[in-house]
Amino acid sequence: MVSQFVSSHPVRLLGQIKFDFPEGIHAIGRLDNPSEGLLILTTDKRVTKLLYQGIKKHPRTYLVLVLKKVTPETLEQLRNGVSFLIKGNEMYTTSPCEVDIIDEPNFLFPSPYKKTIYQEYTWLKITITEGKYRQIRKMVWAVKHRCVRLVRTSIVHLQLGDLQPGEIKELAAKEFFGALGIDKY
Repeated sequence: MVSQFVSSHPVRLLGQIKFDFPEGIHAIGRLDNPSEGLLILTTDKRVTKLLYQGIKKHPRTYLVLVLKKVTPETLEQLRNGVSFLIKGNEMYTTSPCEVDIIDEPNFLFPSPYKKTIYQEYTWLKITITEGKYRQIRKMVWAVKHRCVRLVRTSIVHLQLGDLQPGEIKELAAKEFFGALGIDKY
C-alpha cells in the first residue's frame, strides 16, 4: 500500500485500513510503495519539522535484504558514506551511518519474496539520520547490491515491535514525544 491517503493512481491507500482516522491526519517519513514497516501518522504538523527539518538528528533503522554476499569492504563503504544521483542530477554523498550484517530476521508477517529464488543474499541492519528519497535503496545500489526487501523497524525509540501490516497503535502525546526524545511538545 502507498503511505498516503490520496492518490491520482489506482493504488491501495492508508484510508483503506479499517480505522476511524481523525481529520487532518498525515504520514511522516513516508515509505515508498515496495517498502514495509513503521510509519508515523499524526495530525500534529510540528512532528515533520521536529523529525525531518530540525537541527537534532533522529535515527531511523531498517532491515534490508540485498542480493549477493556483502563483504567487509562494502560495509565500510556504506558506513563511511556513498554517493548517488538525486533530483536535479546532482551527486549526493550520504553521512556516515551504522551498518551491520545480521541473521535472517524472524518476522511475524510473511515476506512477499520467496527466498528460494535468491541464491546469495545478505540481511543488513542500517541506521541513518537523513532521509533522501529512496536513500537506502540508492545506497546499496551504489555498492553494487540490489535491495529486495526493506523494513523500517524504528524511528528514534519508536519500535515496530510485533505490529502487523495494517495495525495501528495509538500513543498519548507524552509517550509519543518521549519516544522521539523530544522533551517539549
